[in-house]
Amino acid sequence: MNAEVKRTQGDYSLAFKLAVVEQVEKGELSYKQAQVRYGIQGRSTVLVWLRKHGRQDWQGGLTARPYRMPAMLDPLPM
Repeated sequence: MNAEVKRTQGDYSLAFKLAVVEQVEKGELSYKQAQVRYGIQGRSTVLVWLRKHGRQDWQGGLTARPYRMPAMLDPLPM
């Protein structure tokens, strides 16, 4: 029997969040594995924690992509 515990947003203490972030950053779990193991319902919740509390640059998601300026199609009239 799988005894997964479903949690609500208010159930996550700062210590819990930091422990999950540490496990993901050490490579012990992927963020998706952490989500399943700890019954975290939101698909992006662990990624949000990584961006907020992590030591790595998670701002660009899993891969950092350089920002590219969009091309101007029509020049502004003078």
